[in-house]
Amino acid sequence: MTHCLSVLVQTPAHSQMAGALSYRSALPLPAGTLVRVPLGKREILGVVWDAPDVAGQDIAPDKLRSMVGPLDGLEPLTPAWRELITFTASYYQRAVGEVALAALPPQLRELSTVQLARRLKRHAKAAVAPNVAGTSASDQAVLTPEQMLALQRFEAEPGPFLLFGATGSGKTEVYLRCVQRLLASEPQAQAMVMVPEINLTPQLEARFMARFNPLFGEQAVVSLHSGMSAAQRLKSWLAAHSGAARIVLGTRMAVFASLPRLRLIIVDEEHDPSYKSGEGARYSARDLAVYRGRLEGAKVLLGSATPSLESWHHSRPVQEGGRYLRLEMPSRIGAAATLPLVRRVDMNHQPKRCVIAPPLLAAIAQRVACGEQSLIFLNRRGYAPVLHCSDCDWKSECPHCSAYRVFHKIDRTLRCHHCGYTERVPRTCPACGNPDITAMGRGTERLEEHLAELLADVRRPNSVSEQWPQGEPVRIARIDADSTRLKGELTVQLARVHSGEVDVLVGTQMIAKGHDFRRITLVAAINADSALFSSDFRAPERLFSLLMQATGRAGRDADVSGHSEMWLQTFHPQHPLFEALKRHDYPAFAAGQLAERLQAALPPFSFQALVRAEARTQVIAQGFLSAASAGATGMADGAALLQHISLYPAVPMSMQRVANVERAQMLIESPSRAALQRFLTAWQVVLHATRLQAEGKGLLRWAIDVDPLLI
Repeated sequence: MTHCLSVLVQTPAHSQMAGALSYRSALPLPAGTLVRVPLGKREILGVVWDAPDVAGQDIAPDKLRSMVGPLDGLEPLTPAWRELITFTASYYQRAVGEVALAALPPQLRELSTVQLARRLKRHAKAAVAPNVAGTSASDQAVLTPEQMLALQRFEAEPGPFLLFGATGSGKTEVYLRCVQRLLASEPQAQAMVMVPEINLTPQLEARFMARFNPLFGEQAVVSLHSGMSAAQRLKSWLAAHSGAARIVLGTRMAVFASLPRLRLIIVDEEHDPSYKSGEGARYSARDLAVYRGRLEGAKVLLGSATPSLESWHHSRPVQEGGRYLRLEMPSRIGAAATLPLVRRVDMNHQPKRCVIAPPLLAAIAQRVACGEQSLIFLNRRGYAPVLHCSDCDWKSECPHCSAYRVFHKIDRTLRCHHCGYTERVPRTCPACGNPDITAMGRGTERLEEHLAELLADVRRPNSVSEQWPQGEPVRIARIDADSTRLKGELTVQLARVHSGEVDVLVGTQMIAKGHDFRRITLVAAINADSALFSSDFRAPERLFSLLMQATGRAGRDADVSGHSEMWLQTFHPQHPLFEALKRHDYPAFAAGQLAERLQAALPPFSFQALVRAEARTQVIAQGFLSAASAGATGMADGAALLQHISLYPAVPMSMQRVANVERAQMLIESPSRAALQRFLTAWQVVLHATRLQAEGKGLLRWAIDVDPLLI
């Protein structure tokens, strides 16, 4: 007997072939089965989907192509996983096949049936039974009253939960206890723990492995992130899919991991913009984690010292419309573990062109003399953001982007951080021949060099030797995307900091959040005004979060926390953002921001989407968006839908040109999420038709970004 099955395959982003395809099968395979099917001249991976393709029912079975066969040894993907994929594709306006196949490990598409069987045999190890004695020993760790209350409320109520805890308040221990109690009570249960960035994964992985591997075996904890090799990702995915892995740690891609017995989802640093995807389906992993928890009956715990304003708004009291339960841990662990003192340095009163204010420099030198560490934060890598000729006003613009190429002194290159275009630094000005071209501004490379000059006379304590009769000079390290480019380099650099080899650490936001530096007692933000007056309404939220997270790196050891400090160099010391930061008062800052957004009808009090277009010229990009906007009135029920929608004119993006591609965008706004979704779904037909009419004009791409973070 021949069966007609619907199969999802990976389709191009702008293909009209957005649904499932019909194939002939000799077996009645259940939905969720992974199969290999022919498409054109290729053999590709597909997923048998729930609903049969209506179009396929009108085709005689002998006219359909036969699928190659299922991937033997793999259980079908669960109904909850398939529903998550369907929702993601629908809400974020992408093809369901594109989302489903992108959520699977890339190596599944390449392995033959024989190779996959070999992999499955290699990973088919029996799960180690829980060690009850080890569990009880681990439970002997002392919890603070705030941690105990948070755990009690977490166990007693359904959630979702927002854990609002100060930096150093022990949120990670709460995560560990939640997972530990779940696995002890449900022998087959699985948990997912998400972090925003890859560089935060190793330290969390080490803590989870130390806690759970002795109890549940070596496969109990696995990681999933894009920094892993294809083979490693497949190994972790198979362990999670089979149930051998009890805990999956990962970045935003982990939200789609196949966990058939998922009972707990934890999203650490839930405020971080990295949870929002910037390509393909522009999904928010944090929001999908909440949705997946509801689908699978799993508890969801979002944690942060500076929650996103959306999550904070959702965690207001139930009688005011709140949807999350707020758990609060405002105190740091330890009797002396007070929050760092925030000092504002008014740069208007410092020497002209001063990079490091003299009081801050003296404070850093004092910490070095005491054997303590300092962290200097500047969110700009490279030596200088631009090279400049004072004679003809030439600047190191990128020929392919509307941005400047950054000067990197270490390898003497000018490098565009957007398209990657790199060339050697010219000896003279390319425009007028002036040999005196200078660096404008500063990045972490230049700051590291400048600090070495300023601290040249400072010596490390107890470091007198034959080589250094006056004492060893200050050790300065830099951690950013350039210094940690090589594999394993970040781990080595962090180990040096933790061991005390480094006195002053210079870095970008890579080190400003999530890391547990026990010896750092002083943190300084050199350019704290960077986003105070941005046109992006979310810029103050991001700046406050970043500075407060950086503040949290200081004084994490109770023995030194009493004199830990955060220094802010600013030209606007009385700004309300810095006033709230000085008091460590996130609720006051959030209340002010939410009041402003309510007056302006901005999220979370309204809902937005962006349509972005890319073309060879700005005229074509904006013309496409304008034509699509005009075509919205001709849609079925277009007039009714537009009553609840605001369509703004097409404008160039803030970064207008990247790699010789012009970019434009159009904002769509609505007070109703449902109305916005109905409009976007209906408008897809207009966007596809408008693009087809413009195909003769060369390159033209477009994408919808629902709930965008950058406007």
